[in-house]
Amino acid sequence: MAKRKNKKVTVNRNYKDTVFRKLFSDRRNLLSLYNAINGTAYTDETKLEIVTLENAIYMGMKNDLAFIIDTNLFLYEHQSTYNPNMPLRDLFYISSEYQKLVDRKSLYSSILLKLPAPNFIVFYNGKRKMPDRWTNCLSESYENQQGEPNLELKVVTININRDCNRQLMEQCRILGEYAQYVEKVRKNTETMSLDTAVKEAVDECIQKGILADFLRVNRAEVIAMSIFEYDKEEEEQKLQATYEKIGEKRGIQIGEKQGELKKAKSIAISLAQEGESVERIARILGETEKTIKEWLAETH
Repeated sequence: MAKRKNKKVTVNRNYKDTVFRKLFSDRRNLLSLYNAINGTAYTDETKLEIVTLENAIYMGMKNDLAFIIDTNLFLYEHQSTYNPNMPLRDLFYISSEYQKLVDRKSLYSSILLKLPAPNFIVFYNGKRKMPDRWTNCLSESYENQQGEPNLELKVVTININRDCNRQLMEQCRILGEYAQYVEKVRKNTETMSLDTAVKEAVDECIQKGILADFLRVNRAEVIAMSIFEYDKEEEEQKLQATYEKIGEKRGIQIGEKQGELKKAKSIAISLAQEGESVERIARILGETEKTIKEWLAETH
């Protein structure tokens, strides 16, 4: 898929990635998760073809993970808040995936095109109390639906909070350790600032061997991603209040940009205090070294 040109981006979106997505973008970890969910025992990670649409964004939403194995297409999403509209979002995602996989000229052929069968799974780790597993259907959004829907899409959501789906957590060690990391961050935020809570959680997990290798290699990136990730819910509530007050879409867009810039500056300062170089901070946040230096200079 071609990248959009001439689009000015104020802040790079890398830091808005999630720890979950980065962790399971590793083929070995993703294969382990797939095996645990499906009761399989694949060991050859080359059997798994990652087809995530890196540049496919619809209304600010990006598909987390997509892959093909055994002629099946799996779309994995991670959510920290309950979202009953995932079937509709997945409908857009799967349409984009199929457009990429199929030669459009072949659509006019008399030969039936074969497609990998789709499977939709959401991994939920929000604070709202939810069951271990549940299913949402696209047809739930239809008004005045009568009889069987002509278009259906089912999304299975799996609760990955630490005390849920214990068998799954045991079968996929990485997922279980990720749940422990999330729990430590949340517990720390009860008595610490968000920045400190994340750093303490990362250091404690490394010391205790929880996602240790991953966190050692990606420490700065994980800190940056986690600060944005766990600050997201509060920021969304503020932006929603702004939207309701102003009553126009432009208002919330301005609020989003201001919030992103403020948080990016905060992370830059936090990483600098951790001893990260200006060059590395700029790479993590997708900014120029000049911009990072200006942000850091504002603190003096």
